[in-house]
Amino acid sequence: MTDTTTDTPTGTPTDTALDTAAWRGRHVHDPTAVRDDDGVYWLFSTDARSDGPVRGGVQVRRSTDLVTWDFHGWALAGVPAPAAAWSGAEGLWAPEVVQVGTSAGSTWRMYYSASTFGSRRSAIGLAEAPHPAGPWTDRGVVVSSDHADPPAGLGHPNAIDANVVTEADGTQWLVYGSFFGGIHALPLDAATGFVADGFAPAPGELHAAPGRLLAHRARAADGAVEGAYVLPRPGGGWALLVSYDSLGGSYHLRAAVGDAVPGPYRDRAGRLMTDVDADPWAVGVPVLSGHRLAGGPGILAPGHASVLTERVPAAASEAGSHVRQLLVHHVRDADAPTEHRLQVRRLVWTHDGWPLVAPQPWAGAAREVDDVSRWPADAAVLDGTWERLTPGTDPRHVQDGVVGPLEARTAVRALGGGRFAWTAPDGAAVSAVVHPAWDGVRGRATLCLEALDDTGRVTLATRLP
Repeated sequence: MTDTTTDTPTGTPTDTALDTAAWRGRHVHDPTAVRDDDGVYWLFSTDARSDGPVRGGVQVRRSTDLVTWDFHGWALAGVPAPAAAWSGAEGLWAPEVVQVGTSAGSTWRMYYSASTFGSRRSAIGLAEAPHPAGPWTDRGVVVSSDHADPPAGLGHPNAIDANVVTEADGTQWLVYGSFFGGIHALPLDAATGFVADGFAPAPGELHAAPGRLLAHRARAADGAVEGAYVLPRPGGGWALLVSYDSLGGSYHLRAAVGDAVPGPYRDRAGRLMTDVDADPWAVGVPVLSGHRLAGGPGILAPGHASVLTERVPAAASEAGSHVRQLLVHHVRDADAPTEHRLQVRRLVWTHDGWPLVAPQPWAGAAREVDDVSRWPADAAVLDGTWERLTPGTDPRHVQDGVVGPLEARTAVRALGGGRFAWTAPDGAAVSAVVHPAWDGVRGRATLCLEALDDTGRVTLATRLP
């Protein structure tokens, strides 16, 4: 296709042969969102469409509220030549965008993946721009992979699905990997954005050392783990989010925690995310899977998530500012599985540092409450009628919400800021968060609950009238 340039000064390429005006959040796969210095949100996603051929270059969208999105174009004119020559890719996958630099000026870096389905001949490349809107300039391949012999008995990592993690001291890591070889972490040179000296391969060679193994699944599950995202836990340590299983059906999101970016990571029951001898459907805390709320659409295969962390100003009646974290991910429609689109949800932390996500999609700042001092503090809020989901119970099926009271509770403790703890009937210790939200099905303000017990069982619930 012939590329033209938008009339904006950014020079983001677009394609006049496609009618993208109605795309909005449709055709979004493997998304990541950032906010520029003016408060505008930019969404980057895989080159994928449900109704036609792929146009390569990384899809870009723009929003002022994280609810309504306008298609902006493509970041690049196509698959950069070095990545295309190595992988044979016709489109780019799973972009990761981060801002780096000093107070004197900053640069935006985009790590993109080039591959084809079922192949390990893949590459992660790097492009840079002065602004999320562009113009983007390709810098070359950062790491590549091939159908190599497995090192140390494990599948060789597949060089896709980049996630850049920055520690408080500026140390950076490239977390990457997918089916076949699992999730790995390599140190980055923060100044260049490429793999650090001592770990970088010679020109034209693969990585002899793929980095530290973070997560791996048994062959019984086809090694199906990908889309990793690592983020800091409140109070110290790190959390790992990964997607399990089949992209078009049983895809779902799981979590684990660790003390260091390169692991090891364990689930709530203490199982290592690298344990290939355990039941591959038992390892990891399932935080989101396919579901249908009463009266709402069926949500299939939620996953490949990133997290947008931002400090937002307080309302006029409040003091200071608040940290907001939102899970940005794709879903498919249960009644039309080839259709894929964007969803955004609030991410919360239990009092003991576990990440959970809301059962209701984000409805915009006007309908949401970021000030945790206004979140429920009275255990009586747990009474009443709720619509409940238990993610991961059977990811192969779309789970229907169950209406009724929450499970019985003893020794309930209110810990402030919407945090609660109690003992379940079977003796399990439960950590929970309750916060204001918007019921998108019923069109009303409500409360949402996210709870996790010490066996790894998760409950997501919406308070009903």
